[in-house]
Amino acid sequence: MKALVIRSTGSWYTVISHDNQKIECRLKGKLRLKGYHSTNPVVVGDMVTLEKSESADYVIKEVYDRKNQMVRLSPRHKHMKHVIAANIDMAILLVTISKPRTSTGFIDRYLVVAEEFSVPVTIVFNKIDLLKEKEHKKLDEIIERYSNCGYPCLKTSAAKNTGIDEVKKIIKGKICLISGYSGVGKSTIINAIYPELNIKTAEISKQTGKGKHTTTYAEMHQMPFGGYLIDTPGTKEFALPEIDPRTLSHHFPEMVPYLQYCKFNNCNHVNEPDCAVKDAVSDGQIDFNRYESYLSMLSELQLKNLY
Repeated sequence: MKALVIRSTGSWYTVISHDNQKIECRLKGKLRLKGYHSTNPVVVGDMVTLEKSESADYVIKEVYDRKNQMVRLSPRHKHMKHVIAANIDMAILLVTISKPRTSTGFIDRYLVVAEEFSVPVTIVFNKIDLLKEKEHKKLDEIIERYSNCGYPCLKTSAAKNTGIDEVKKIIKGKICLISGYSGVGKSTIINAIYPELNIKTAEISKQTGKGKHTTTYAEMHQMPFGGYLIDTPGTKEFALPEIDPRTLSHHFPEMVPYLQYCKFNNCNHVNEPDCAVKDAVSDGQIDFNRYESYLSMLSELQLKNLY
């Protein structure tokens, strides 16, 4: 029986069968996928084959090939990948300028991983109703930075229902993953999109100014207007999985047009002479903050390659 994984709690999975039945199941033995060295062999979004076990429970015996996936380095197993979701049409990266502040380093890392696995991203800036005048100016600068790189950007306030219709439009007819820091309002914005879900929410910690985890496992929700939204636990960091440092510049869309004009084919765009990327940074054609993010990630990936 073929089925779609819609929830993963670690050892048990909820799937929807071809005839729209919800079934609880587990893995058959120690299932491992070819070419996937990850902490979780089955994830939300996977298409799987079920069979009945001797105890009459359903078990997952096979996972179909994925068209894509979103991955980060496992926080517990530093040399293993943790797959967030699979077979997605688009990712929504939910960020906030304050309460809590999402760092642009986090945004850049997420975008690099999305480029690595061919996942289109829309950046949604939430909680705009809480911003002061200076913060609105900062927000506009950040939106201009990422819009110039080709990433669609939206402004929302889940609490005021601002921009929710625009978010619905981009979800309609697609399987979308929503990600972000803990506390950026993922659960609140999902409730604004589909109130009947009534997902649990939590206030920001007054002591730390950071969010608290309310989503503890990944789950796919079917939207009444068409499409699916995958809700995942919030995260505080986004460690890069294994990416070849020699190809990192290809994960920055704004750098790609300049790569062919560098003097050396293996240019790292750091200290090399006649580097078209560095010239573009100097001329303001490539944002300096994005270039600094590139250098930081390049150094990190090169260091990993030494061990």
